[in-house]
Amino acid sequence: MQRAGIALTLVLLGAARLNAAAAAAEPVNIIASPGASITIDGDLSDAAWQHATKYESWVETNPGDNIEPKVKTIGYVTFDSRFLYFGIESFDPTPKNIIAPYADHDQISGNTDDYAGIIIDTRNDGKTGYLFLVTARGVQYDAVTDDSGSGEDNSPDYFWDSAAKVNDHGWTAEARIPFSSLRYDGANPDKWGLILYRNWPRDRRYQMFTNKLPRDTNCFVCNFGKVTGMRGLPAGDHMVIAPYATAHELGEPRNGLGTDFVNHNIGTDAGLDLKWNPTADMAVDATVNPDFSQIESDVAVISTNERFAIFIPEKRPFFLEGIELFSTPIQAVYTRTLTSPRWGARTTGKTGRYAYTFLVAQDRGGGDVILPSAFGSNFAEQDFSSLAAIGRVRRDFGKRSFVSLLLTARESEGGAHNRVFGPDFQWRLGDNDTITGQVLYSQTETPDRPDLADEWNGQKLAGHAAFAWYQHSSAKNDFYIQGSDYDKEFRADNGFVPQVGWRGAYSEVGHTFRPKGFFSRFRTYAFGEYQQTQGGDLLYRLASVGFGADGKFRSFTRLRIAHDSVSNDPTIFDRDRLYYTVQFGVSRVISYVSFDGWVGDEVDFSNNRLGRGASINTTATLRPTNHLQVGLTSGLRWLNVDSDRLFTAQVERVRAAYTFNARTFVRLIVQNERTNRDRALYTYPVDQHSGDLGMQVLGAYKLNWQTVFYAGYGDLKEVTSEEGDLLKSNRQFFAKISYAFQR
Repeated sequence: MQRAGIALTLVLLGAARLNAAAAAAEPVNIIASPGASITIDGDLSDAAWQHATKYESWVETNPGDNIEPKVKTIGYVTFDSRFLYFGIESFDPTPKNIIAPYADHDQISGNTDDYAGIIIDTRNDGKTGYLFLVTARGVQYDAVTDDSGSGEDNSPDYFWDSAAKVNDHGWTAEARIPFSSLRYDGANPDKWGLILYRNWPRDRRYQMFTNKLPRDTNCFVCNFGKVTGMRGLPAGDHMVIAPYATAHELGEPRNGLGTDFVNHNIGTDAGLDLKWNPTADMAVDATVNPDFSQIESDVAVISTNERFAIFIPEKRPFFLEGIELFSTPIQAVYTRTLTSPRWGARTTGKTGRYAYTFLVAQDRGGGDVILPSAFGSNFAEQDFSSLAAIGRVRRDFGKRSFVSLLLTARESEGGAHNRVFGPDFQWRLGDNDTITGQVLYSQTETPDRPDLADEWNGQKLAGHAAFAWYQHSSAKNDFYIQGSDYDKEFRADNGFVPQVGWRGAYSEVGHTFRPKGFFSRFRTYAFGEYQQTQGGDLLYRLASVGFGADGKFRSFTRLRIAHDSVSNDPTIFDRDRLYYTVQFGVSRVISYVSFDGWVGDEVDFSNNRLGRGASINTTATLRPTNHLQVGLTSGLRWLNVDSDRLFTAQVERVRAAYTFNARTFVRLIVQNERTNRDRALYTYPVDQHSGDLGMQVLGAYKLNWQTVFYAGYGDLKEVTSEEGDLLKSNRQFFAKISYAFQR
């Protein structure tokens, strides 16, 4: 999924500071629908829209500075006893230039798609908002944005209906959002925050809103307009029960690669997900034998010569209610560590100034556990079951500040355990300054399984982790400084903490220009970083300067030079590098192209020597028709030692999707991963070749995000270590059906 990138873009780009009169603007009264029905067909001719609250005053916040928009937009908002409705009429002087191909849910981008919608702060806390956006072809995008640190996350999906139509003067969209998809304070909330938004990508990416957004403030949601009049809303007692069934047939070699292929019997599975809202601001989730399989394979990343574990984002529905509450400065919660739950239950909600989430799940095991250290992370197989519990309570105070307490526990069979607890806070000192901090303490008894990892010998560990961050931002200047301290015995088995046994600091300063001409925003910056072991030995030292700029053709350019020193215990190596990012739009067919990577010195960590190398990542989005989209991804990394090529690692991925309409699509993914090594240059035995080639074909029919039918085929071929040949290692036919019953 691609992020629309609204919240992050606006924090960085923003708009001019509000004057006192605008800041004190009176709330807008949202007029209830008079009873006439609204048909969600993309046509705003229904009589009820004539009585809706109308938004005709819009401002361009990017690239302009709260100026009159170049195109006209009119928004409408109304509600009845079950739904919130919004309509957008987007005028366009050249309708043939509207960019809006058909695509799957959430597959939109701010640099390539015309879209519009609503963002709602239903709790009126000035921190968290729900995004509901729709393109000119009716493709939906939903997300949650959180100013307190996690930013915009499109992992959650919601029940809502929308439609759009392109016409001779632009396009129109309308949507209906059930109040059961939102979390708010009772049947008669006092105020909500609300803003309407339009994205218009042409020679540049133009963003327009119904409220001014200050460039010199440290928040996005806090600038929403206030609305009143929301009365008689549902008070809760909504339930969704979504049973599922899956079937698959697996084939694999009988006795390893190259042996005859055996097809196993068809396997089946079933389970149930339940969501109940006892009140309007509380959700209870339960799942039995949940289907946490991935319908789409994760995008591969090159991990050759990487010392620390790589983060993969969460996509599984059970974990996504109130996902912003799982986000803390120290990533002590990473729900993908629960690899195969038998069951799970959680509750999430808010009462007054308190927000909370509590989760418990039994995990069958499988997958890998991160074993962190100061110099790198290893992995151990999780060959045992465990009971996981996670809880966080957050208390808001002042103007968008909060303090919270986090507790996590992992109790494994055999008596092993990991328990983590501690507070965190965020204090906003006005509109320009923010202080964030967290302190955690862990108690651990490792499994007594030295056959899986040397560290797992039943030993007891106890340690702390601490983080502090200060940020100052204004329209032209920004400054950051942070400090970290991780004891070598700190562990977070429910989280993602791949490095411990170190302390360090990071600082960055930047200045932003708003030139006229090709670039509309130009930021220069410099930053430095220092890390050392708990004993005072150098781990890492960095100094870097560069610039980032937005320009014509929806382009973004970032260049920086860096000099760093890195320890590969006990040797210290100095590196000089150039880092680059270049992104731009080309045409309607070649929608967007991106290049990023680095070139310069690199350490051969495995053999403890310095070399020269590069990393080149390329992505492109092709749209030959409004129904067909092809995504191309390529990654290439190499390392030379004394002018000889030590290794070449590469990833290529093709993702082609043909979307018939908003409910039906077929998709093909082909992904190749390969690493070739010169064994004569290694100081220990290695495979000359490694990697795999995977292919997946999927057909889908979706009424909503939980009422779906999938059927597909996938196979995997692995590279032999000596010859580099591809031999089939796995083949699977699969199908899934799920239906969401709502009450």
